[in-house]
Amino acid sequence: MRTALAPYRGPWNSRVAAHLMRRAGFGASPQEINSLLSSTMRESVEALIHFPSTQNLPGPDNVFDPYSQGLLQRGYGQMGMDENARRARAKELRRSAVQSVGAMQNWWLNRMLATPAPLQEKMTVFFHGHFTTAAIQKQNWPIFIYNQNQLYRDHALGNLRDLALAVSKDPAMLIYLDNALNNKAHPNENYARELMELFTLGHGNYSEADIRESARAFTGWTLNRRTGQFVDYAAIHDDELKHFLGQSGNFRGADIVNIIFSQPSCRRWFASRLLNFFVYNDPEPQLVEAVARLLRKNDYNLAPVLSVLFQSNVFYSDRAYRALVKSPVEFVVGSYKLYGVGQIDQLAQRSLASMGQILFYPPNVAGWPGGSAWLTSQMVIARENFAAALVNSQMMSQASWLMSVPTNAQQATRQLIATILAGDASAAATAKIKDYLNGVNTSALGQLSGENYEERVRGAAYLTMAMPAYQLN
Repeated sequence: MRTALAPYRGPWNSRVAAHLMRRAGFGASPQEINSLLSSTMRESVEALIHFPSTQNLPGPDNVFDPYSQGLLQRGYGQMGMDENARRARAKELRRSAVQSVGAMQNWWLNRMLATPAPLQEKMTVFFHGHFTTAAIQKQNWPIFIYNQNQLYRDHALGNLRDLALAVSKDPAMLIYLDNALNNKAHPNENYARELMELFTLGHGNYSEADIRESARAFTGWTLNRRTGQFVDYAAIHDDELKHFLGQSGNFRGADIVNIIFSQPSCRRWFASRLLNFFVYNDPEPQLVEAVARLLRKNDYNLAPVLSVLFQSNVFYSDRAYRALVKSPVEFVVGSYKLYGVGQIDQLAQRSLASMGQILFYPPNVAGWPGGSAWLTSQMVIARENFAAALVNSQMMSQASWLMSVPTNAQQATRQLIATILAGDASAAATAKIKDYLNGVNTSALGQLSGENYEERVRGAAYLTMAMPAYQLN
């Protein structure tokens, strides 16, 4: 563990480069891997960290905003309407919201695919599962969810403390965890509890009294019901003395965030989350402590911390390699990137629903459990169905490398294993692909040829994607 964060001095080859891109992005095409190899590992990491501007990437074409459309000018109710009219309006609002979220899902998946800054999107996904919020619930309109998504993107490699403060004022979070209802007469503890338990400190590092006192500090942070914008409403803020994590004062929300981020348990919490997301699960306490020190040294700024992590011995260690289960989003977007398909279609969203991950609809405030939970028998079948549909789709004609593999079965097998799995297949698995290409044990016996080429190559690509290594990052 003493040298875990020391610079990696091992080989820099296609297998190692593919590992970096799976973790710091969503994988890479063969052309992108070859391009990385023209630079050093350090240069490749720094290019990921100091990414180019993404301002020219298109935004979603349907972000439903009932405020700008004048549909909620008087708050969530509609004065002057009878009950039937209100129900009809509510139904129409929900229909518009559901359609909008679907469009936003497609937009985000395509952004993950097309972005020149993959680490920016990977961090946006990380924060989406960490500072979790769900669309539509409690009238959490698409405009709020989109703005929160942009907030995570803007802070992708920024300061975690600044992000936590911004999240505390974010309309989507104010609605989802009820801080919009938090006032001195009736303090609501939902956000204060989850801020510490799930977002910053972890269970056991605070008391029930700390929850109550911090909830009081967050009173008055709410929404303007006419505009949907954050307001700090002094009239409903509790301005009495509060006692929080051993400190006393007339605290407000910003004070609570600052006190939390001064706690050793906070930096350990984020260190553990980063290691579990980027390196491997259940990291050693010594490694967590080392990354926590790195966070403290850099005052919670993520860019220098991830720069060290992505160039470290532990990141390229045998334990870290293929140690994480791909989330459905990583599996789907990575597959499109692998084949060089330029556009994500409706197949992706249907498949993600079957695999258990629907963007903007996490199952609860804890987000998606991840890990082996992604590999239930039903979800594995969904992955296999997606792989089969993708390799047999019309889009695959765009995948120049797949339709140009050699007609020799042994050479074709070697290229498929190298490109799809970075060579991570056993001799028995490799032989299985070769036998399939040659038609062994099928009614259509015979060598791979021009007559059966496309069908066999597509089938072999599917079989390669169904192997265990492809399920792992």
